[in-house]
Amino acid sequence: MLGYHRQVLRAVVAVRHHQSHQIIVSRKMATSIEPQSNGLPEKEVQEVTFNVPWGHVAGKWWGSRNTRPIVCIHGWQDNAGSFDTLIPHLPSEYSYLALDLPGHGLSSRLPHGIFYSWLDICVSLRLLAEQEKWEKISIIGHSLSSLIGFTFSANFPDKVDLMIGIDALKPHVRSAEKFIGMVENGFENFMVADRRNQEASEPPSYSYDDILERLYKGTNGSINREACPYLLKRAIAKSTADPEKYYYTRDNRLKGFSFLSLPQEYAIAMTKRIKCPYMFIKCTNSVYYEDKKYIEEVIEVFREVNPNFEYHTIDGRHHAHLNEPHKFSDILSKFIRKNRSP
Repeated sequence: MLGYHRQVLRAVVAVRHHQSHQIIVSRKMATSIEPQSNGLPEKEVQEVTFNVPWGHVAGKWWGSRNTRPIVCIHGWQDNAGSFDTLIPHLPSEYSYLALDLPGHGLSSRLPHGIFYSWLDICVSLRLLAEQEKWEKISIIGHSLSSLIGFTFSANFPDKVDLMIGIDALKPHVRSAEKFIGMVENGFENFMVADRRNQEASEPPSYSYDDILERLYKGTNGSINREACPYLLKRAIAKSTADPEKYYYTRDNRLKGFSFLSLPQEYAIAMTKRIKCPYMFIKCTNSVYYEDKKYIEEVIEVFREVNPNFEYHTIDGRHHAHLNEPHKFSDILSKFIRKNRSP
Protein backbone atom coordinates (compact mmCIF):
# COMPACT_ATOMS: atom_id res chain seq x y z
CA MET A 1 0.00 0.00 0.00
CA LEU A 2 2.85 2.41 0.76
CA GLY A 3 4.19 1.80 -2.73
CA TYR A 4 0.81 2.77 -4.18
CA HIS A 5 0.82 5.98 -2.15
CA ARG A 6 4.27 6.87 -3.44
CA GLN A 7 3.07 6.36 -7.04
CA VAL A 8 0.08 8.62 -6.46
CA LEU A 9 2.28 11.20 -4.77
CA ARG A 10 4.57 11.36 -7.81
CA ALA A 11 1.54 11.75 -10.09
CA VAL A 12 0.09 14.58 -8.01
CA VAL A 13 3.42 16.39 -7.78
CA ALA A 14 3.84 16.06 -11.55
CA VAL A 15 0.67 18.07 -12.28
CA ARG A 16 1.58 20.90 -9.90
CA HIS A 17 3.16 24.11 -11.03
CA HIS A 18 4.37 26.50 -8.34
CA GLN A 19 4.44 30.20 -9.02
CA SER A 20 5.38 32.16 -5.90
CA HIS A 21 4.43 28.91 -4.14
CA GLN A 22 0.76 29.30 -5.06
CA ILE A 23 -0.63 25.95 -6.23
CA ILE A 24 -2.16 25.93 -9.70
CA VAL A 25 -4.10 22.75 -10.53
CA SER A 26 -5.13 21.54 -13.97
CA ARG A 27 -8.87 21.72 -14.52
CA LYS A 28 -8.82 18.65 -16.75
CA MET A 29 -7.97 15.84 -14.38
CA ALA A 30 -8.31 12.21 -15.40
CA THR A 31 -10.85 9.96 -13.77
CA SER A 32 -9.32 7.16 -11.70
CA ILE A 33 -10.41 4.09 -9.80
CA GLU A 34 -9.46 4.10 -6.14
CA PRO A 35 -8.18 0.65 -5.07
CA GLN A 36 -10.03 -0.64 -2.03
CA SER A 37 -9.35 -3.29 0.56
CA ASN A 38 -11.54 -5.50 2.73
CA GLY A 39 -13.55 -6.65 -0.27
CA LEU A 40 -15.19 -3.23 -0.77
CA PRO A 41 -16.34 -2.31 -4.29
CA GLU A 42 -14.16 0.06 -6.27
CA LYS A 43 -15.42 3.61 -6.72
CA GLU A 44 -14.78 5.92 -9.63
CA VAL A 45 -13.05 9.13 -8.52
CA GLN A 46 -12.51 12.34 -10.46
CA GLU A 47 -10.42 15.37 -9.53
CA VAL A 48 -12.53 18.52 -9.87
CA THR A 49 -12.15 22.26 -9.38
CA PHE A 50 -14.73 25.00 -8.86
CA ASN A 51 -14.17 28.67 -9.61
CA VAL A 52 -14.33 31.14 -6.74
CA PRO A 53 -13.48 34.87 -6.81
CA TRP A 54 -9.99 34.30 -5.34
CA GLY A 55 -9.11 31.27 -7.52
CA HIS A 56 -10.52 27.77 -7.19
CA VAL A 57 -11.65 25.16 -4.70
CA ALA A 58 -10.42 21.64 -5.50
CA GLY A 59 -11.86 18.29 -4.57
CA LYS A 60 -12.40 14.61 -5.31
CA TRP A 61 -15.77 13.55 -6.70
CA TRP A 62 -16.61 9.94 -5.89
CA GLY A 63 -19.30 8.33 -8.05
CA SER A 64 -21.71 9.73 -10.63
CA ARG A 65 -21.46 13.38 -11.64
CA ASN A 66 -25.16 13.26 -12.56
CA THR A 67 -26.37 13.27 -8.96
CA ARG A 68 -26.06 15.88 -6.21
CA PRO A 69 -23.24 14.67 -3.97
CA ILE A 70 -22.87 14.54 -0.23
CA VAL A 71 -20.21 17.17 0.45
CA CYS A 72 -17.41 16.00 2.76
CA ILE A 73 -15.27 18.70 4.38
CA HIS A 74 -12.18 18.12 6.50
CA GLY A 75 -10.57 19.43 9.66
CA TRP A 76 -8.05 22.21 10.27
CA GLN A 77 -4.87 21.78 8.17
CA ASP A 78 -6.10 18.45 6.71
CA ASN A 79 -7.46 18.03 3.17
CA ALA A 80 -9.86 15.98 1.04
CA GLY A 81 -7.70 12.88 1.60
CA SER A 82 -9.21 12.78 5.09
CA PHE A 83 -12.17 10.91 3.54
CA ASP A 84 -10.26 8.51 1.26
CA THR A 85 -10.81 5.56 3.59
CA LEU A 86 -14.31 6.46 4.81
CA ILE A 87 -16.16 7.07 1.54
CA PRO A 88 -15.65 3.48 0.27
CA HIS A 89 -17.53 2.34 3.39
CA LEU A 90 -20.55 4.54 2.60
CA PRO A 91 -23.58 3.59 0.45
CA SER A 92 -22.58 3.28 -3.19
CA GLU A 93 -25.90 4.60 -4.53
CA TYR A 94 -24.83 8.12 -3.54
CA SER A 95 -22.02 10.28 -4.87
CA TYR A 96 -19.60 12.14 -2.59
CA LEU A 97 -17.58 15.31 -3.04
CA ALA A 98 -14.57 15.65 -0.71
CA LEU A 99 -13.30 19.23 -0.82
CA ASP A 100 -10.02 20.92 -0.01
CA LEU A 101 -10.92 24.00 2.03
CA PRO A 102 -9.32 27.30 0.95
CA GLY A 103 -5.60 27.28 1.66
CA HIS A 104 -5.59 23.48 2.11
CA GLY A 105 -4.73 20.67 -0.28
CA LEU A 106 -4.98 21.68 -3.94
CA SER A 107 -7.30 24.66 -3.36
CA SER A 108 -6.23 28.26 -3.88
CA ARG A 109 -5.00 30.31 -0.99
CA LEU A 110 -6.80 33.46 0.01
CA PRO A 111 -5.17 36.69 -1.22
CA HIS A 112 -2.26 38.15 0.74
CA GLY A 113 -3.29 39.94 3.89
CA ILE A 114 -6.55 38.02 4.37
CA PHE A 115 -7.23 36.12 7.59
CA TYR A 116 -8.76 32.62 7.55
CA SER A 117 -11.99 32.13 9.51
CA TRP A 118 -14.54 29.34 9.72
CA LEU A 119 -17.28 31.91 9.05
CA ASP A 120 -15.63 32.89 5.79
CA ILE A 121 -15.37 29.25 4.72
CA CYS A 122 -19.16 29.06 4.96
CA VAL A 123 -19.10 31.45 2.00
CA SER A 124 -17.26 28.83 -0.07
CA LEU A 125 -20.07 26.32 0.52
CA ARG A 126 -22.70 28.86 -0.42
CA LEU A 127 -20.82 29.81 -3.60
CA LEU A 128 -20.41 26.14 -4.55
CA ALA A 129 -24.11 25.40 -4.03
CA GLU A 130 -25.14 28.37 -6.14
CA GLN A 131 -22.62 27.60 -8.87
CA GLU A 132 -23.84 24.00 -9.12
CA LYS A 133 -27.49 25.10 -8.80
CA TRP A 134 -28.12 22.92 -5.76
CA GLU A 135 -31.26 23.93 -3.91
CA LYS A 136 -30.04 21.84 -0.96
CA ILE A 137 -26.66 20.69 0.30
CA SER A 138 -25.78 17.56 2.30
CA ILE A 139 -22.72 17.79 4.54
CA ILE A 140 -20.33 15.48 6.39
CA GLY A 141 -17.87 17.56 8.40
CA HIS A 142 -14.93 16.56 10.56
CA SER A 143 -13.58 18.73 13.38
CA LEU A 144 -13.34 22.34 12.13
CA SER A 145 -15.77 21.51 9.34
CA SER A 146 -18.26 20.13 11.82
CA LEU A 147 -18.37 23.67 13.27
CA ILE A 148 -18.74 25.01 9.74
CA GLY A 149 -21.60 22.59 9.00
CA PHE A 150 -23.35 23.51 12.24
CA THR A 151 -23.07 27.21 11.44
CA PHE A 152 -24.18 26.77 7.83
CA SER A 153 -27.16 24.65 8.88
CA ALA A 154 -28.24 27.29 11.40
CA ASN A 155 -27.76 30.31 9.15
CA PHE A 156 -29.29 28.69 6.05
CA PRO A 157 -31.74 26.13 7.50
CA ASP A 158 -33.68 25.77 4.25
CA LYS A 159 -30.55 24.97 2.23
CA VAL A 160 -29.30 21.91 4.17
CA ASP A 161 -31.07 18.56 3.97
CA LEU A 162 -28.59 16.45 5.98
CA MET A 163 -25.68 17.18 8.30
CA ILE A 164 -23.22 14.81 9.98
CA GLY A 165 -20.60 16.22 12.34
CA ILE A 166 -17.63 14.14 13.52
CA ASP A 167 -15.88 14.87 16.84
CA ALA A 168 -16.86 18.55 17.12
CA LEU A 169 -20.36 19.91 17.52
CA LYS A 170 -20.46 23.68 17.52
CA PRO A 171 -18.39 26.88 17.83
CA HIS A 172 -16.51 26.70 21.11
CA VAL A 173 -17.16 28.67 24.29
CA ARG A 174 -13.97 30.07 25.82
CA SER A 175 -13.16 32.35 28.71
CA ALA A 176 -12.34 35.96 27.86
CA GLU A 177 -8.72 35.48 28.93
CA LYS A 178 -8.20 32.38 26.81
CA PHE A 179 -9.95 33.87 23.80
CA ILE A 180 -7.93 37.09 23.90
CA GLY A 181 -4.70 35.11 24.15
CA MET A 182 -5.68 32.95 21.18
CA VAL A 183 -6.45 36.02 19.07
CA GLU A 184 -3.13 37.62 20.01
CA ASN A 185 -1.09 34.50 19.18
CA GLY A 186 -3.07 33.83 16.03
CA PHE A 187 -2.53 37.36 14.82
CA GLU A 188 1.23 37.16 15.33
CA ASN A 189 1.43 33.77 13.57
CA PHE A 190 -0.61 35.18 10.72
CA MET A 191 1.66 38.22 10.27
CA VAL A 192 4.81 36.08 10.09
CA ALA A 193 3.27 33.60 7.63
CA ASP A 194 1.72 36.32 5.46
CA ARG A 195 5.09 38.07 5.15
CA ARG A 196 6.77 34.81 4.13
CA ASN A 197 4.05 34.17 1.54
CA GLN A 198 4.68 37.55 -0.03
CA GLU A 199 8.41 36.86 -0.07
CA ALA A 200 7.68 33.54 -1.84
CA SER A 201 10.23 31.72 0.27
CA GLU A 202 10.11 27.93 0.18
CA PRO A 203 9.26 26.29 3.51
CA PRO A 204 11.63 23.77 5.13
CA SER A 205 11.82 20.46 3.27
CA TYR A 206 12.21 16.87 4.47
CA SER A 207 12.54 13.35 3.14
CA TYR A 208 9.23 11.57 2.57
CA ASP A 209 9.73 9.36 5.62
CA ASP A 210 10.58 12.38 7.77
CA ILE A 211 7.60 14.43 6.62
CA LEU A 212 5.30 11.47 7.28
CA GLU A 213 6.72 11.18 10.79
CA ARG A 214 6.22 14.91 11.35
CA LEU A 215 2.57 14.59 10.40
CA TYR A 216 2.12 11.65 12.74
CA LYS A 217 3.79 13.39 15.67
CA GLY A 218 2.20 16.73 14.85
CA THR A 219 -1.22 15.20 15.49
CA ASN A 220 0.02 13.45 18.64
CA GLY A 221 -0.67 10.14 16.96
CA SER A 222 -4.27 11.02 16.14
CA ILE A 223 -3.53 9.99 12.56
CA ASN A 224 -1.99 6.51 12.33
CA ARG A 225 1.27 6.27 10.42
CA GLU A 226 -0.50 3.97 7.94
CA ALA A 227 -3.12 6.66 7.28
CA CYS A 228 -0.74 9.63 6.92
CA PRO A 229 -0.12 9.08 3.16
CA TYR A 230 -3.79 9.76 2.41
CA LEU A 231 -3.30 13.35 3.56
CA LEU A 232 0.24 13.76 2.25
CA LYS A 233 -0.89 13.08 -1.33
CA ARG A 234 -2.50 16.54 -1.40
CA ALA A 235 -0.32 18.31 1.16
CA ILE A 236 3.27 18.27 -0.10
CA ALA A 237 5.39 19.14 -3.12
CA LYS A 238 8.99 18.47 -4.16
CA SER A 239 11.58 20.95 -3.04
CA THR A 240 13.13 23.03 -5.81
CA ALA A 241 16.46 22.95 -3.96
CA ASP A 242 16.49 19.19 -3.32
CA PRO A 243 14.13 17.05 -5.47
CA GLU A 244 14.53 14.17 -3.01
CA LYS A 245 12.80 16.23 -0.33
CA TYR A 246 9.28 17.60 0.13
CA TYR A 247 7.65 20.56 1.84
CA TYR A 248 4.11 21.29 3.01
CA THR A 249 2.11 23.36 0.52
CA ARG A 250 -0.81 24.34 2.75
CA ASP A 251 -0.96 28.02 3.57
CA ASN A 252 1.03 28.64 6.75
CA ARG A 253 -1.37 31.47 7.58
CA LEU A 254 -3.73 28.68 8.67
CA LYS A 255 -1.69 28.49 11.87
CA GLY A 256 -3.25 31.84 12.71
CA PHE A 257 -6.75 30.58 11.86
CA SER A 258 -9.54 32.58 13.53
CA PHE A 259 -11.50 30.13 15.69
CA LEU A 260 -14.11 32.68 16.70
CA SER A 261 -15.65 31.97 20.09
CA LEU A 262 -19.40 32.40 20.59
CA PRO A 263 -21.40 32.61 23.81
CA GLN A 264 -23.40 29.51 24.71
CA GLU A 265 -26.72 31.31 24.26
CA TYR A 266 -25.76 31.91 20.61
CA ALA A 267 -25.10 28.20 20.08
CA ILE A 268 -28.44 27.30 21.67
CA ALA A 269 -30.28 29.81 19.49
CA MET A 270 -28.50 28.42 16.42
CA THR A 271 -29.44 24.86 17.37
CA LYS A 272 -33.12 25.81 17.50
CA ARG A 273 -32.92 27.07 13.91
CA ILE A 274 -31.54 23.82 12.44
CA LYS A 275 -34.27 21.88 10.63
CA CYS A 276 -32.42 19.13 8.81
CA PRO A 277 -31.70 15.58 10.01
CA TYR A 278 -28.58 16.00 12.11
CA MET A 279 -26.08 13.48 13.48
CA PHE A 280 -23.23 14.16 15.90
CA ILE A 281 -20.53 11.54 16.47
CA LYS A 282 -18.06 11.94 19.35
CA CYS A 283 -14.77 10.02 19.37
CA THR A 284 -14.27 8.74 22.92
CA ASN A 285 -10.46 9.03 22.96
CA SER A 286 -10.45 12.65 21.84
CA VAL A 287 -10.69 15.87 23.83
CA TYR A 288 -13.82 18.07 23.87
CA TYR A 289 -12.04 21.37 23.01
CA GLU A 290 -14.36 23.16 25.46
CA ASP A 291 -16.14 22.37 28.73
CA LYS A 292 -18.16 19.19 28.19
CA LYS A 293 -21.26 20.79 29.74
CA TYR A 294 -21.62 23.11 26.74
CA ILE A 295 -21.76 20.13 24.39
CA GLU A 296 -24.28 18.30 26.60
CA GLU A 297 -26.55 21.36 26.74
CA VAL A 298 -26.68 21.67 22.98
CA ILE A 299 -27.30 17.92 22.58
CA GLU A 300 -30.29 18.24 24.91
CA VAL A 301 -31.66 21.16 22.89
CA PHE A 302 -31.23 19.15 19.70
CA ARG A 303 -33.20 16.28 21.25
CA GLU A 304 -35.98 18.66 22.26
CA VAL A 305 -36.41 20.50 18.96
CA ASN A 306 -35.20 18.12 16.23
CA PRO A 307 -36.92 14.71 15.89
CA ASN A 308 -34.26 13.64 13.38
CA PHE A 309 -31.26 14.28 15.64
CA GLU A 310 -28.93 11.39 16.49
CA TYR A 311 -25.97 11.27 18.87
CA HIS A 312 -23.41 8.45 18.78
CA THR A 313 -20.01 7.72 20.25
CA ILE A 314 -17.20 5.85 18.50
CA ASP A 315 -14.21 4.30 20.25
CA GLY A 316 -11.23 6.03 18.68
CA ARG A 317 -9.09 9.14 18.44
CA HIS A 318 -9.84 12.44 16.70
CA HIS A 319 -9.14 11.00 13.22
CA ALA A 320 -10.93 7.69 13.80
CA HIS A 321 -12.94 8.20 10.59
CA LEU A 322 -9.63 8.02 8.68
CA ASN A 323 -7.87 5.38 10.80
CA GLU A 324 -10.82 3.03 11.39
CA PRO A 325 -13.56 3.89 8.89
CA HIS A 326 -15.34 0.54 9.34
CA LYS A 327 -16.48 1.73 12.77
CA PHE A 328 -18.56 4.46 11.10
CA SER A 329 -20.02 2.44 8.25
CA ASP A 330 -23.24 1.16 9.80
CA ILE A 331 -24.42 4.28 11.62
CA LEU A 332 -23.58 6.60 8.74
CA SER A 333 -25.11 4.34 6.10
CA LYS A 334 -28.37 3.95 8.04
CA PHE A 335 -28.62 7.67 8.69
CA ILE A 336 -27.91 8.66 5.09
CA ARG A 337 -30.34 6.12 3.61
CA LYS A 338 -33.05 7.09 6.09
CA ASN A 339 -32.84 10.81 5.45
CA ARG A 340 -31.75 11.35 1.84
CA SER A 341 -32.87 9.90 -1.45
CA PRO A 342 -30.05 8.70 -3.73
